[in-house]
Amino acid sequence: MISIGELYKKLIESFGVDGLHIPAAYVKFYRKEETIPPEVHQYFTDVEGGPVQPAESVMSCQAARHAASGNPVLLTINNVGCVAAAISLGLVDQFQDTPLEGRRVYTCIMREQSDKDLSSFTPPSPLEFSKGIVYACASSKRKDFCLFGEDDAGRFKDEETARRALAGMMAIQPDVMQGVFFYSNDLDSLDLVPDVVLLSVRPVELAKLIQGYAWLTGKRINASMGPVRAVNSDLIARPYLTGEINLSPYCLGSRLVAGYEANYMGMGIPMKQFYDVVEGCQKAAGGYPFQHYPGAHP
Repeated sequence: MISIGELYKKLIESFGVDGLHIPAAYVKFYRKEETIPPEVHQYFTDVEGGPVQPAESVMSCQAARHAASGNPVLLTINNVGCVAAAISLGLVDQFQDTPLEGRRVYTCIMREQSDKDLSSFTPPSPLEFSKGIVYACASSKRKDFCLFGEDDAGRFKDEETARRALAGMMAIQPDVMQGVFFYSNDLDSLDLVPDVVLLSVRPVELAKLIQGYAWLTGKRINASMGPVRAVNSDLIARPYLTGEINLSPYCLGSRLVAGYEANYMGMGIPMKQFYDVVEGCQKAAGGYPFQHYPGAHP
């Protein structure tokens, strides 16, 4: 079987532009009944001697960006930095009514803008995310769950609107996963088969990818986009659960915390469809001359 690194190389060659690079991260799930190989588990960061206080929690959007830069990350319930990601990726029960233990990137931002000190601040539970309380922090009078101080209007106008939005955000539930591994072509020697391929693309590159996929399959890509949970829900959970490609302009956390650049957007591709994308882009090269597109050359 052709490796993921070889597939990526074929994809890039199909664009016909020297020096072109498309940041790619691969996502592999490990369910609770599976054993995570030692060569994967070495990329888990935790405090020596116990899982309660993670030395460095990592949001899923950060993990994807780190991985694409050659720094693999294994996320578990002990080091995932975003409660929403823990829900979307099947690491925690969405109705758990107690907060995740330890310092988490996302909730630490809440605490830092809150007028409460470390001892009195209680981070929101997965249930408070699922009920929409966190995302409607202004309307729900939970200023301690805000991200931007007194002027924070929340992510939605009220809890009802937040729940309506959440109903469209796919999540792997119940919590059947023990780990989610983000890695790049640098680990091609491990011979892992990812569940989802994440590409960070410019619009001109997205055009070529869609054209190649359509050339081979005749299918359209129907994007489902939301303002939050872009990487974990829209680009990972949705493709994983539906078996369909999805797109996202990235979200608040992706932009402000993970630092995705303004001219990039995300593409989440189930592994089965990635084969089609690569084959289509190769065989359709003569029909879609990407090298002549404005902005094609980096």
